[in-house]
Amino acid sequence: MRVCFDTNVLVAALATRGLAADVVHVVLAEHDLLVPAVVLDELRRVLAAKFKLPAARIAEIEAFFREHEVIPKPQQILDLDVRDRADAWVLASAMAGRAEVLVTGDQDLLVLDGKAPVRILTPRGFWEIARAREAD
Repeated sequence: MRVCFDTNVLVAALATRGLAADVVHVVLAEHDLLVPAVVLDELRRVLAAKFKLPAARIAEIEAFFREHEVIPKPQQILDLDVRDRADAWVLASAMAGRAEVLVTGDQDLLVLDGKAPVRILTPRGFWEIARAREAD
């Protein structure tokens, strides 16, 4: 499955040992990870400003994610009512990368599941689908 993560999931995966980290590990091991350039930009900002990580460590993290398919910022956003413009770019990037699933904890994106041309799930929702597929 082609899977795209929003920044909040990557930050949670890097900062904690919880469900987000488990979901990222499953995607890395069993699926195709898509990394939007707009997510990498935001990830760099969050890791520097909120977590005060050194630039060298941030560069290592970015280099790791760049080993996967990086989706350039699309030319335009989709014609959907997305409250936060940054979220609109994440969604447009997922579509440009032909993602099957966008995993996010952002309610502004989650409310669009079923309206957007890509499945939008929480980390828990993705986990349940991934484990159900494994059981089949």
